[in-house]
Order: sequence, then C-alpha cells, then structure tokens
Amino acid sequence: MNNNKDSKNSSGLALGLCLGVSLGTAIGAATDNMGLWMALGPAFGLLFGLAFGHQSASGEEDGGKTDEENKDKD
Repeated sequence: MNNNKDSKNSSGLALGLCLGVSLGTAIGAATDNMGLWMALGPAFGLLFGLAFGHQSASGEEDGGKTDEENKDKD
C-alpha cells in the first residue's frame, strides 16, 4: 500500500533537490565558485525539502491545527 505521508515527504524532497540544484548552480555561476555551490545547493535543498515535506504531512493529519487547539477539542 502507498502511504500518503511518505508520498508527501518524497515530493518535498524532490522539490527541495530541484530548487537546491538550481539555486546552487546560479550562485556558483555568480560567485565563480561552481564546485562549492554545486555541492551546497543540493544539500541545503534536501534539508529544506525534508522540512517542508514533514511540515506538510504533519499539518494534514490533524487538519492543520496546533497541539493547543487539539487539546482544547478534548
């Protein structure tokens, strides 16, 4: 079975990787230090993609409410 949470996390990683490669290439070309930014761009992109995918997946599970709002509901 396909878990929706894993799917959201994967799409966040893919988006982060694409943006990281793009931004790393652009910054590397602008600073004339392509080697450094071709490594750092995808690394930062994956970190941000993982955080974005985790945030999106956790927000959908509880309807986007905070822990405080969920406690008040009980």
